[in-house]
Amino acid sequence: MRGNFLVNLERNPEKTIRQLPDDWRLWPIEAQQLYLEALKLKIAQLKGETTVSRVFGLNLHANQQKMVAEARRFNVADCGRRFGKSRLGEYLIVETLMDGHPASWMSPSFRSLGDSWRRLKEILQPVTVEKSEQQFRVSVKSGGVLECWSLDNPDAPRGRKYKRVVIDEAAMVRYLGEAWQAVIEPTLLDLLGDAWFLSTPKGANFFKTMFTWGKDPTRHPEWMSWQMPSTANPTLPHLAEEIEKIRARTPERYFQQEYLAEFVDDAGGVFRGVRDVATIDCTTGWPSYAAMRVETPDGEWQLVPRDIDPDHQYVIGIDWGKLNDFTVLAVIDATTKELVALDRFNQIDYTLQVGRLKALARKFGTRTLVPELNSIGIPLIEQLKQQDFKVHPFTTTNASKAEAIDALTLAFEKQELHILDNPVLIDELQAYEAERLPSGLLRYSAPEGFHDDCVMSLALAWHGASERPRQEPAGYSVSYQEYV
Repeated sequence: MRGNFLVNLERNPEKTIRQLPDDWRLWPIEAQQLYLEALKLKIAQLKGETTVSRVFGLNLHANQQKMVAEARRFNVADCGRRFGKSRLGEYLIVETLMDGHPASWMSPSFRSLGDSWRRLKEILQPVTVEKSEQQFRVSVKSGGVLECWSLDNPDAPRGRKYKRVVIDEAAMVRYLGEAWQAVIEPTLLDLLGDAWFLSTPKGANFFKTMFTWGKDPTRHPEWMSWQMPSTANPTLPHLAEEIEKIRARTPERYFQQEYLAEFVDDAGGVFRGVRDVATIDCTTGWPSYAAMRVETPDGEWQLVPRDIDPDHQYVIGIDWGKLNDFTVLAVIDATTKELVALDRFNQIDYTLQVGRLKALARKFGTRTLVPELNSIGIPLIEQLKQQDFKVHPFTTTNASKAEAIDALTLAFEKQELHILDNPVLIDELQAYEAERLPSGLLRYSAPEGFHDDCVMSLALAWHGASERPRQEPAGYSVSYQEYV
């Protein structure tokens, strides 16, 4: 029995270990000892990458191996999506545990920690001797101990000691600098441990500061950093082609950040080139209309509303006001791809709001409306439907909002849409922010103290007026042809 087991373990250690029953710890003591003795013998025979990859199935591709070979004490891996940074982190953790040392995996939030915890405990299952789901803690037979933490509370790991720390999605950690200097780095003092910061970048934050340290070995000899775009992963042969498809429909700075792993200094802002597309003169006051300059009999120039072409198609995007917010109506000429009118008001009875909307629709000869579907909008939308408007409600979720904002951003960058040179609209667009969540989605919002009503009404109108080449999820109205 002993001879056969060792032969199988030598030939295919991963398969032999993973085929063992989950209840091996309930075997007779002699059988458990035989298994553990054989496992320890094999681990002792294998070295470095071979141990972790062969026994646990954690194979590294060439660029991951390059990073491991070039590593120093403090390492910053700036990686694009799907490069394989999570696999690299898992490899590093298992390597440390198999040497009998304590290690820690840290994530920006409990939500992101959950996925990593499930993966790590599955990998370690064959050598686990004790596990605590409540404490996110695993002890393995080699003597190594894994502790996982959410840096929602950066003080949580205080007082621990580790041989290695892996900080996953480090750029997403709030107050990363403070957490590193005050809490995490001291946990490495006792055992002269090392640290790995793995992340997709997010603007010019402390993760970027650490990255620059790794590029300056003269001043920071203990630091090393790498920049690996998504296409540096050679294990997915179709990746380059798919990423080029994404590039065609993604705002350039998001593509640079998420797939090229470039540090985009204004990554928190959303709309670039606003001034380049704000080319349409407009009247002052509300409503604000697209205007043209005409010379008066006195020889002076003044702005007057442009004529409305009855042969053009128009779409109105509606963001209903909530509490102290404004209701904003944005009219886009779907024929010329221009914002031709913007109305903004608050503290007006809902009956009067509907009347103001109807007057604007009548002026442009359109019955096509894209209103936001929220608690306020539901009764108003029903009222509009009863009056024969072609109403296409937009259900706002984080995902659908991101889709609409991304489309508007792309329209600005490609100069497909031109807008009114209206100061309120320009201010909202330039202040608008994006925050990438641990889930990978972007959350869009106005900064504290600002409004985003003009932005959202414009996004809804463009959502209806634009024609996009790609297939859209069912339930979202996206092209004017679908409306008429």
